[in-house]
Amino acid sequence: MATKSRNPADYIMPLDINSMQGRVLHLPAPKGKTKEILFIYGHHSSLERWWGLMQVLNHYAAVTLPDLPGFGGMDSFYTIGKEPTIDNLADYLAAFIKLRYKNKKFVLAGMSFGFVVATRMLQRYPELTKKVSLLVSIVGFAHHEDFTFSPLRYNTYYSGTQILSRRIPAILFRHTALNPWILRNFYGRTHNAKHKFAQAKDAEELERLKDVEVGLWHDNDVRTWAFTTAEFLKFDNCTVRVELPIWHVAAKTDHFFDNHRVEQHMRVIFKDFHKAEVDLKAHAPSVIADEKMAEPLIPPKLRRVLAKL
Repeated sequence: MATKSRNPADYIMPLDINSMQGRVLHLPAPKGKTKEILFIYGHHSSLERWWGLMQVLNHYAAVTLPDLPGFGGMDSFYTIGKEPTIDNLADYLAAFIKLRYKNKKFVLAGMSFGFVVATRMLQRYPELTKKVSLLVSIVGFAHHEDFTFSPLRYNTYYSGTQILSRRIPAILFRHTALNPWILRNFYGRTHNAKHKFAQAKDAEELERLKDVEVGLWHDNDVRTWAFTTAEFLKFDNCTVRVELPIWHVAAKTDHFFDNHRVEQHMRVIFKDFHKAEVDLKAHAPSVIADEKMAEPLIPPKLRRVLAKL
C-alpha cells in the first residue's frame, strides 16, 4: 500500500485562497519517491469521490487534489462577486500552483472539465509550463465540438443551464429537483444518470450510489455547475498553443465525447500527442469507485511513464 490509512479524511486539510474557503487532499509520497502530482477534478466532484484514483496515483508520487471554487463544498466565485468562468477558474488554479509549487516541478493531471481548466491555465500563464514535468488528460476535452450530443439535447442543455446560472432559478432548482427524495427516486431515470446507476452490482450498491449522488449534488453549487456547463458547451481552447506534449487517456465507450475529434483538437493545442484507450463502460468510473475500480483510468502505457519520472 502507498498510504497508511484507508480513510480520506486523514489526508484532507482546510484551504483558504483568494478569500474562499475549501479543502485540499494531500497524500505524501511513498518511500523512495520524490515526484509530485497535482490532480484537478471535473464536474460533479468532491475530494472523496476521487479517493480511489488518488490511491492509484499515490503509488508513483505525492498527490495533491484541491477543491475548485463552487465544487466539493468550496465557496463559489459568487461569494466574492465573480462569475465561475473558465478564465477565473484558470486564474485560481495558477494562484494555487504558485503557492504550492514555488520551487518544484510536478505532474499536472486533469479529469474531464478539470483538464479544460488546466489547459486554459497553461494558456494564460505560459511561464508555468516550465514547472510541468508531465501533462495528463484523463477523458479530457478541448472544444465544444467534441461532444456527441444530438442538436436537440445540446440546445436543451445549453438553454437550461443558462437559466439555472441565474440566482432565483438556481435556488428553486436546489429546493425542488435536488430534494434528496426526488434525487433518490428519479435522478437515475435521466439520460446521463442511467450510465451511472447501471454500474451497480446489487441493491446495496445501488443505495450507496444514490447516497453519494445526493451528497455530490448538494456539495456542488448549482449556479457554478450551470454556468460552467453553459460555457463549456460553447468554449474553444484551440486558439492558444501550449508548448508541452500531452498524454491523453480516452474511454473507448465514452458517452459524452467523440475521441477522434478530441484528438484532432488536442493536436492543435499541444506540442505532441500520446494516447491510451481504456475500456470503461461510461465517461468515468462509478462515484463510489475504490482503488481497484479506479485502476483502469491509469493504463499500462501511462503507468510506465509515471514510474520513470
